[in-house]
Amino acid sequence: MSATTQKNPASAGGDDFSLKAILPPLMAIIVGMIMVILDSTVVNNAIPKLVEYFDTDLKTIQWTVTGYTLALSAVIPLAGWLTDKFGSKQIFMITIALFTIGSVLCGIAQTPEQLILYRIIQGLGGGMVAPIGMAMVFKLAPPERRGSIMGVLGIPMLMAPAFGPVLSGWLVDSVSWHWIFIINLPIGIIALILGYKYLPKSDRHSAPHLDVIGMCLAPIAFSMLAYGVSEGGTSWSSTSTLTGLIVGGVALILFIIVELRQKQPLLELKVFKSSDFTRSIILVWIVQLALFGAMLIVPLYLQGVMHYSALETGWILMPQALCAGIGMPISGRLFDKIGARPLAFAGLTAVSVALFILSGISVDTSLWVIILCICIMGLGMGFSMMPLNTHVLNSAPRRLVSRVTPLTTAAQQVVVSFAVAGLTGYLTSQITSHAASAGANANPLDAVVAGYGDTFFLSACIATAGVALTLILRKPRQLKEEDITGGENPDPAMMVGH
Repeated sequence: MSATTQKNPASAGGDDFSLKAILPPLMAIIVGMIMVILDSTVVNNAIPKLVEYFDTDLKTIQWTVTGYTLALSAVIPLAGWLTDKFGSKQIFMITIALFTIGSVLCGIAQTPEQLILYRIIQGLGGGMVAPIGMAMVFKLAPPERRGSIMGVLGIPMLMAPAFGPVLSGWLVDSVSWHWIFIINLPIGIIALILGYKYLPKSDRHSAPHLDVIGMCLAPIAFSMLAYGVSEGGTSWSSTSTLTGLIVGGVALILFIIVELRQKQPLLELKVFKSSDFTRSIILVWIVQLALFGAMLIVPLYLQGVMHYSALETGWILMPQALCAGIGMPISGRLFDKIGARPLAFAGLTAVSVALFILSGISVDTSLWVIILCICIMGLGMGFSMMPLNTHVLNSAPRRLVSRVTPLTTAAQQVVVSFAVAGLTGYLTSQITSHAASAGANANPLDAVVAGYGDTFFLSACIATAGVALTLILRKPRQLKEEDITGGENPDPAMMVGH
């Protein structure tokens, strides 16, 4: 460690550790992650206004979302190598700066093509913020306190999406759509100042090998799969959908083959040899399939069937995030004592119950029933997501944490895309099916509501499968002395990388 490298709070023993010691660097990471997560939610509410302002169609403006998502998924796999090469603090600061610059450019865009291009620039910066930030937070605390710290980190990760639609609705209606992007400028500056001052410095390391083939295949695989899934929301049999899925699938297979043969892989896929890791990450994917798909369906129902505005929908959804925020720190503290298995079981059971209730939805269902269900889902999310994510990291060898975090983040990005596009496509097909079987004299709204009920039922079944899988979840076998002495693991002062 260089003489100028700040002391890492995690190097202190568990008895000497305190949240106050890591609060400044933790705040730098949280502010940066909030900015990126907020931006992922605010644009959806502004789509109709952007169509009107640029005098274009929805298909064109939708690329402001699709292009951003593609850029996110393309750069996530590069986070591990870049932090190994240049240090986590340096790359984290660069990505925040790039995202902030992209935000300002979006705010002054004059054409839809410019806005799409600038959103891609945003995505190139924002894609690495989450994996790098989570790996840094993971190494800020000693093993016995990681659950609590990850629980604290989880609060803004869930609160930001809740306030995003509300903030977007207010800015678009009361100020201007430009400000949903320009508002990132002061937030980005604050994150850069905090990061420069408080993030522990990490030395640069010479990377003996750059996985060029993997570096080329990974963006192709993840971006084309994301593109195919995005297009699949309209039609799973269209040429664009099939092209994206086939090209992305072939690239992904080649990428896996290359990575398994590399001595210095871009993503450490050998970690899947750990049965504990594999079981826990599959469970995380199931939770995301059930939760994130349903989180899209609920606002669609509120706006499309119950005719609430986007701003009103944001306020209605807020209790869900508040309940998740309540559950996060509680589950974090309990994780340190009892592990992930009972928490994941309780959380997923709550989600399953809420979704099964929503599957019986009808035109006469009260708004309060929906609010109750989404609150239960929020608590379930709060009790399951962060313990499972922490369990995934604990299941991997500590020396591979910097490589595992980009792997899990990239995979989760693709899974969420499949959840959103898959459930949207299922919803559309079920509505069409119910309308066709009901006949010409039936109330069209009944077919729509029945389609939503079927979609909630599918999500409930997925969540129930997750409940069953929690029963085989085990506490990872770890050598405690490796976390104390370091063994072959990296210096704890290094947030990510060697």
